[in-house]
Amino acid sequence: MILYVNGDSHSAGAEAINSHAFAEDDYSLQSHGRKPHPDNLAVSYGQRLADNLGYDLICEAESGSSNERIIRTTREYLSKDNIPELIVIGWSTWEREEFLIDGVYYQFSGGIRGIGWSDTIKELYKNWVVDAQPYKRADFWHEQIYKFHLELLDKNINHLFFNTHTAFNHDFIKSIDWQHNYIGPYQDDYTYSNWLKNQGCTTVNPNSYHFGPDAHQAWANHLTKIIKESIMVK
Repeated sequence: MILYVNGDSHSAGAEAINSHAFAEDDYSLQSHGRKPHPDNLAVSYGQRLADNLGYDLICEAESGSSNERIIRTTREYLSKDNIPELIVIGWSTWEREEFLIDGVYYQFSGGIRGIGWSDTIKELYKNWVVDAQPYKRADFWHEQIYKFHLELLDKNINHLFFNTHTAFNHDFIKSIDWQHNYIGPYQDDYTYSNWLKNQGCTTVNPNSYHFGPDAHQAWANHLTKIIKESIMVK
């Protein structure tokens, strides 16, 4: 049985054990590209949740990921006739955006260095930063994620969503029924980061947004309880 996890650095377990966000940051694993570093993935909430449920983990989370990438790669996985027992997605922040340039997907988000990017891509990124409208993007992603939720319901695929950092605008509350498939979408205290902080968990260092193994275990246990009570995974 398969647990499929997707998301950004939080779902990739970035910095949980070591400082590597991507496998390729480790010289010995450069061929692995932007996949999670295996040391961090081994203690991520996804692996701990898979252990709790007795499932095998497939994790396609990527640090710095946009929600476009999350939906695109999840759909690609499902298009290959893969039907996991459960999909868990930790949604990224709203301002991130994916661009397909010369056959390569790039993830744009504020503050990235763009190491190895061409001057053309750096100029595109500069213009994107100037024109970014995070509030409009939040509205857009509320609609897109809901459509994806309906898509999974139509396929009878068990799924559980949560926001990693920012909740949706409260104005949306009365217009959407997530049917127990989204953890507190409009409540700041129920985002991954805020819930862990409220449990007394701290980030791996004061300058990081990422949490260590104990926090990942706590979140996995939290998800396990919700899944067994509401999602009714067999």
